[in-house]
Amino acid sequence: MLTLTDNASTIVKEISNQIPEAAGLRITSESADQPSFEVEPAPAAEPGDEVVEQDGATIYLDEAANLQLDDKVLDASVDQDGGVQFALTLQG
Repeated sequence: MLTLTDNASTIVKEISNQIPEAAGLRITSESADQPSFEVEPAPAAEPGDEVVEQDGATIYLDEAANLQLDDKVLDASVDQDGGVQFALTLQG
């Protein structure tokens, strides 16, 4: 199952708190062949989503993203301009 670093948990919670209709972030993937992900605020899980809750942060994963991220750790940081950068690493 996807896990989050402390930084990722904090940033996901902050994003969710800043957007009134968001309860968490939803990660989707178009294709398992060439993984690329979209991340957007979401009010709730959609049917078939896996819900990851860690340290007060909520992530919703569609089926394709869940399969691809099962053994990953999500990290996040904020750049100098206030943009959020997400990174994935393998669970160790």
